[in-house]
Amino acid sequence: MLTAIHAMIYSDDPAATRAFFADVLRWPFVSEGEAGDAGVGGAGTGGTDPSEWLIFRSGPSEVGVHPTSGVHRGREWTAPRQHDVSLMCDDLDATIVELRGRGAEFTGEPAELGFGRGVRLRVPGADDLLLYEPRHAVAHPLPPADQGGEHGRRSVPVPDSFGDGS
Repeated sequence: MLTAIHAMIYSDDPAATRAFFADVLRWPFVSEGEAGDAGVGGAGTGGTDPSEWLIFRSGPSEVGVHPTSGVHRGREWTAPRQHDVSLMCDDLDATIVELRGRGAEFTGEPAELGFGRGVRLRVPGADDLLLYEPRHAVAHPLPPADQGGEHGRRSVPVPDSFGDGS
């Protein structure tokens, strides 16, 4: 049974990125030690040093699957196959004020994005993250399927191959 999504953010300065997540975003974490393997199979080492391999609880999550091509308002578009991490909030303006008070910086000003209103959040040592207030339906508050969360569930045939010869 799947239990969560584990997202990875690659950083040129992992200690700065981890300190940002701990101090600015105030995400709780466990430590896996300096090499990332000291707490394997347990609850972590209890360490708090950002130079250690910290794993953060980021809150509820959801996954959207976007096409890599299409037509929008009569214009064809394409995008590379990729993964993207965004942070959602209930009130973009209030969240910006709160995070700026903790030292966060933003790239540009908030803008309407069609699916919501957002701004790029600078992450030390890593790429910016989109911070946005969604205007689309959100899935993260839905109950798990084994707790009556059958809404939207579909039976989809699973391919024998994933296009890579497997």
